[in-house]
Amino acid sequence: MNLGGFALKFFEVAGTYLFTMKSMALVLFSIFAIIVVGYLIGKINIKGVSLGTAAIFLVALFAGHLKGLAFGENDATGIADWADSLTKVDTYFSMLQNIGLVLFVTSVGFIAGPTFFKNLKKNAKSYVLLGAVIILSGALVTALVTMFVPNMTSAMAVGLMSGALTSTPAFAAAQGALEGSPVFKEIAVGHAVAYPFGVIGVVLFVQIMPKLLHVDMEQERLKISGGDDSKKEARKNEKLFVMDKFGIGAFSLAVMLGLLLGSITIPMGKGSFSLGTTGGPLIMALILGHFGKIGKLSMWVDEHLLSIFQELGLVFFLIGAGVDGGSSFVATLKVYGGWVFLWGALMTIVPLIIGYIIARYCLKLSLLNNLGSITGGMTSTPALGALINTAGTTDVASAYAATYPIALVLVVLASQFLTYVPSLV
Repeated sequence: MNLGGFALKFFEVAGTYLFTMKSMALVLFSIFAIIVVGYLIGKINIKGVSLGTAAIFLVALFAGHLKGLAFGENDATGIADWADSLTKVDTYFSMLQNIGLVLFVTSVGFIAGPTFFKNLKKNAKSYVLLGAVIILSGALVTALVTMFVPNMTSAMAVGLMSGALTSTPAFAAAQGALEGSPVFKEIAVGHAVAYPFGVIGVVLFVQIMPKLLHVDMEQERLKISGGDDSKKEARKNEKLFVMDKFGIGAFSLAVMLGLLLGSITIPMGKGSFSLGTTGGPLIMALILGHFGKIGKLSMWVDEHLLSIFQELGLVFFLIGAGVDGGSSFVATLKVYGGWVFLWGALMTIVPLIIGYIIARYCLKLSLLNNLGSITGGMTSTPALGALINTAGTTDVASAYAATYPIALVLVVLASQFLTYVPSLV
């Protein structure tokens, strides 16, 4: 029996029990099962390199593929009476992904806030240049693939780029630029194919480079550290209104204000630009994390809570993204073949290598600043989580937060311009 047949039989047997819990309970069961299996796989260590939390994404991809089989999403073999629950299940996982993303980036903003502006003032030009180099090199690879790969459409290529750079805003911008086009659906196909390597490739890169270079991680942490402890102490002694003992209220307010900021839309060519649910909360948390208050209202958030929200947010985001991508991943490869996976991988690898070389040899950034900037330039949320674990410090979040905004703007612009690139073969 092949894998698809085994999965189908498994769901037929298990479905009787699981679906008595209804779709919400099934989703909850699946979420915790993915977390348990993902963490176990993430512990597998090969010469000091492990997937860590990112392994949850691989398990979620597999779960998404099984979901497609069970609900008849990939073909007509789905289990009878389950298809009606598909919309609900997809909605739950989409909501989980968005909640996770907001939790993660807001935590990163608060963590990086106290050192962000000091770090930005010191390395602003480097961050801007590096963000631009990473996105432009990815765009160049995309343009070349569009022009010289047979049967490659601009829609498929731009979809590959948005997945390779794990950029939902770029994906949305490309869809806006090609709305109504006969190749519109290929954007989603390309995104789904390139996204897995876009996640795993950068996660492995930020772990492998320190080991290849045999760096003294303690020395690297000293180079990037720069917290202002005197400012933190002053906030503690200042009489401010504190909503709760953990800072959950302050965190929630930052999310609210960030979502409002992210909803502001700026017209841009055929499409538009907004900070969205990633950029808005990130920037708002950076600002509030830096100042620590709004008038007499304390915006302090407990460091342990931020650590928990950061990990939990990353886990939720990876599950939602993995289940969504897994539904069509195998079917897409069957239709387009393995080569399309290779082109997506190149769109991840080339910007990574070029960005690293520029940061190290031209901009002279320390290793952790270098890798932190690359995670921001690649707009890679999972890679930042992996880098924080590898580096043993949250100070790398400042470099991510400094590079991310310029990369976000440029990747949205690039995805729109690249839809006009013609095929030359």
